[in-house]
Amino acid sequence: MEPSDTPPRPTPTRRASPHIKVWLLPSEKAAIQAKAAAHTLSDSAYLRSLGLDMPLRSTLDQEAVLELAKINGDLGRLGSVLKAWLADRDRAFNAGRIAALVAAMEAAQALLLEKVRGLGR
Repeated sequence: MEPSDTPPRPTPTRRASPHIKVWLLPSEKAAIQAKAAAHTLSDSAYLRSLGLDMPLRSTLDQEAVLELAKINGDLGRLGSVLKAWLADRDRAFNAGRIAALVAAMEAAQALLLEKVRGLGR
């Protein structure tokens, strides 16, 4: 068997690796758990990220981005409907429906702005 024919060794998993034992007061443990939960991370992942000086990435950020994308998509669809209504010369001009559509677009814009401002908190 040639060296290139040897099967690759499996990479070790964290569960099969040694762990660190840390003595904490109940209040300290609760504080760490609360901070980990705020970042939607497990206690282990939170402490590992802090200990290795890695950025804390939260799934909340991903959820916020998805929510913003959905709102933006809704806004785009509303704009397309308005454009189609205004371009259709055969359709009778209905000021009430167009005003309602514009109001819906303004509400979506306000919601989008509110969500974006909330990201910094």
